[in-house]
Amino acid sequence: MNNMVFLMNLLLAAAWGAVTGSFTPLNLIFGFILSSIALFLIREQIAFRDYFQRGGKVLILAGSFFKELVLSSWRVLMIVIKPKIKLHPGIIAVPLSVSEDFEITLLANMVTLTPGTLSVDVSEDRKVLFVHCLNVPDPEETIDGIKNGFERQILEAFR
Repeated sequence: MNNMVFLMNLLLAAAWGAVTGSFTPLNLIFGFILSSIALFLIREQIAFRDYFQRGGKVLILAGSFFKELVLSSWRVLMIVIKPKIKLHPGIIAVPLSVSEDFEITLLANMVTLTPGTLSVDVSEDRKVLFVHCLNVPDPEETIDGIKNGFERQILEAFR
């Protein structure tokens, strides 16, 4: 049902663009916001509560990703500007709780886009994500960070 509400939201935003005659990104975002308000007004007839909760969790996931992006960029910068680089690179095996293809892909891409880490492979049984880390002095702490950070938030947002 949430997918239907999202589709209705997108269609209403596109209709807004057609009515105004402007399909600029800003106008479509405005139309999306207006259609969210319209759908909120008829929330009794549709399963809107779950839709808003999921949307909020997706926004939290995006905010968490950008926060981690900034922090890891800072950590990589500090490693690079030191005269003596003391690194502990390695490949870690992160056991996966996510099981859907898009969840695994999203997690792998978020890890890869975070400076200092790179998703290398997923096991054939799709239960382990192999990640190369520029500096991993404590592998268990890094694994816990991925599992309790991105992976937990992906599970909350999409299940």
